[in-house]
Amino acid sequence: METKHFLEIMNRGEYVVAGSEAHLAMHVLSDEARKVTAELNNAYHTNEEIRSIFSKLIGKGVDESFVLFPPFNSDCGKNITVGKRVFINSGCCFQDQGGIEIGDDVLIGQQVVIATLNHDLNPEKRGSMIPKHVKIGNKVWIGAHATILAGVTIGDNSVVAAGAVVTKNVPENTVVAGVPAKVIRNIQEV
Repeated sequence: METKHFLEIMNRGEYVVAGSEAHLAMHVLSDEARKVTAELNNAYHTNEEIRSIFSKLIGKGVDESFVLFPPFNSDCGKNITVGKRVFINSGCCFQDQGGIEIGDDVLIGQQVVIATLNHDLNPEKRGSMIPKHVKIGNKVWIGAHATILAGVTIGDNSVVAAGAVVTKNVPENTVVAGVPAKVIRNIQEV
């Protein structure tokens, strides 16, 4: 299966049956992503080299303002989009098969996990998956060790506290914290 066709299936949120052509394509893309992330994570690279390797991972260029501190892991890479002035700190893990969209001026703390797939709850179908897109708005700050789950949108200017597990959409201009994450305050315009 061609990558373009696979991404169309994933971005439509189609159910992926274990052992199907789309499921097999996941494994091929995961293998490619492991090769690229091994290159990224196992030697020192300048910021320019990191941007080049990350661009290879996601299959498109990134802005010269993009900064990433390795190590970084992804199970696909090809379904990540990043805006301008994005900073991703070390140890992050993006399960991007279902799609991850990151806006401009976003700060992502150490060891953040973004997951875009759920397995079927039926034990007989547990190997099958449901992809759901994650969207991170502009000027968002995600604290260290936070987890963003499938299908979540984080509104512009919001903050996800360190260690939070975000299971539902986050409104614009709010701070969320806890497990599961809940709004703990509004951010006033400065």
